[in-house]
Amino acid sequence: MADLKFDRDFSPAYGTAVTLAPDVRRVTCNNPGPFTFMGTNSYIVGHGKVAIIDPGPADRQHIDALMQATAGETITHILITHSHADHSPGARLLKERCGAPVYAEGIHRPTRPLHRDEANPLDAEGDANLDIDRFLGDGDLVQGDDWALEVVHTPGHTVNHLAFGFTDDSGLFCGDHAMAWSTSIVAPPDGSMASYMHSISKLMLRQDRHYWPGHGGVITNPHAFLAGLKSHREKREQALIARLQAGENTIPDMVTTVYKDVDPSLHGAAALSMFAQMEYLVARGIVRCMDAEATLSARYQLV
Repeated sequence: MADLKFDRDFSPAYGTAVTLAPDVRRVTCNNPGPFTFMGTNSYIVGHGKVAIIDPGPADRQHIDALMQATAGETITHILITHSHADHSPGARLLKERCGAPVYAEGIHRPTRPLHRDEANPLDAEGDANLDIDRFLGDGDLVQGDDWALEVVHTPGHTVNHLAFGFTDDSGLFCGDHAMAWSTSIVAPPDGSMASYMHSISKLMLRQDRHYWPGHGGVITNPHAFLAGLKSHREKREQALIARLQAGENTIPDMVTTVYKDVDPSLHGAAALSMFAQMEYLVARGIVRCMDAEATLSARYQLV
């Protein structure tokens, strides 16, 4: 199995446009945290007439920085990778300033119907107020005067997650699907491990030479990194199966063992990730739920 190596060496240069490629500039929002690392990356695509990918949270200072970075240019597109609170609410503020239409896959929604009495634990992170002007689907083309991006639907982290790849394979804006500094959270009902793994396989068929993620630095060897992500999830799955074989049958019992290498303050998120893997195992007939529904607190056993 491929090893997954993280790179946490990243200088955010808050408020400043950093050139990453001839048609790519990055401006990082000053919203660091346990899930955002040093902050949310917004990207400026092209020159003259440009697109902004992920204008970030509703942070007026960050929008000011984007407007300053594109002074003398025209923002023609606002592209959204997904509708989480650290990525898309800034679209409303940016649109007020520049008038550009907002492009996204769709509204924020759970990846599956909610179970009885189940609340979405990530509701607070969802941007339910995203106002979309133009809806995008897999394979669509978004173009400016000197750039063209292919839309790649990559559900998993959220059901409406998109990536945007240059048509010359020079690079792909991968949102939160892959990040050099950490694994992405996949937490039901917001996310789906089955969809996430399928999206990894889908991206591995592409030839993109760089990934520009929603947080942290550039991924310079995408194919190897995706192989590492796939291997990492498979190892987590085998660890979960091992705990079931050892007689543990609830997710809370397993988290402290399986995620012993993770900061305890993140064990709540780890439990949700384990739940996503458990749902994936149940769907494949490897594990069965001993209770009425497969939930975070249910009991499970190997088939």
